[in-house]
Amino acid sequence: MKNQVNKFKGGLLATIMILFAAFSASAQTQKAPAVKNVVLVHGAFADGSGWKALYTVLTKKGYHVTVVQNPLSSLEDDVKATQVVLDKQDGPTILVGHSWGGAVITEAGNHPKVVALVYVAAFQPDNGESALHWLQTAPPAPENGVLPPDDKGIVYYDQAKYHAGFCADISKEEADFMYASQGAFYAKGFATNITHAAWRDKPAYGVIATEDKSIAPEIQRNMYKRSNTKVTEVKGSHVIFMSQPEAVAKVIVAAATAAGK
Repeated sequence: MKNQVNKFKGGLLATIMILFAAFSASAQTQKAPAVKNVVLVHGAFADGSGWKALYTVLTKKGYHVTVVQNPLSSLEDDVKATQVVLDKQDGPTILVGHSWGGAVITEAGNHPKVVALVYVAAFQPDNGESALHWLQTAPPAPENGVLPPDDKGIVYYDQAKYHAGFCADISKEEADFMYASQGAFYAKGFATNITHAAWRDKPAYGVIATEDKSIAPEIQRNMYKRSNTKVTEVKGSHVIFMSQPEAVAKVIVAAATAAGK
C-alpha cells in the first residue's frame, strides 16, 4: 500500500512539473511581441549612436532592433538607406523616426514590411510638403542653433547652442560626443517634398517633446493633429529618446501591440 502511495505521489509530482513547464512555455510565448522588429531612423545633427538607450530598453523587452545610419546627403539617399534595412527584416516592422528622420520614415514607410510609424519629436510632412515647410510655420526658439548652409550646401548646428538648443536634458559630456559624431546634413533634404506620405495609409504614433527648442512643440502638435496621429506628450528636450527612453519605448510597444492584433 505504501509503495502504491509513493508511486501515486511520484506520478502526481511528474504531472504537475509537466503542466508547469507547459504553462511557463505558454506564458513566454504570450509575452513575446507579436510584431518584434523595430527600425530606428536618426535625424540631422546626429547619428545612429544616439539610439543606444532606447535600443537597450527595447531589446530587453524582446524586440529585434536595427539602427539605420543615414548618409544625410538627400531625402532620397536616406530613404534608400532605410529601405535596405527594412528589406532585411524577417517580418512586420515598426518604423521609428526622430526629427529629420520623420520625413524619411514618411516616405520609406511605404515599404510593405512597415505596419506602423512612430514619430519622435519628428517632422511629418504630407504629399507635396517638405520638412522645411513645417519648420517655417513657427519662429525658432532663441536657443535654436541651426545655421545657414555653407558653401557646400551643408547645414550645421552652432556648437555653442548645441547643448541648450538640441539636447538640454542629457549631460554635457553626452552632448559633446553627440555633436562630435554627427553626420554632415545637406540642406537640399530639408526642401525636398514628400511624394507619398505613408501615414495616410498606416497607423501613426507621435511623441511630442514639450521642451523642444529645435522643432517647436506647436509645430509637432499641428502636424500630428492634421494627420490624426495618436499622440503622447513627454516633458523633455528634442532628444527625449535619449533622456527618457522608457517613455518613448512605451509608445513603440503600444504601436507594436496594436499592429499585432
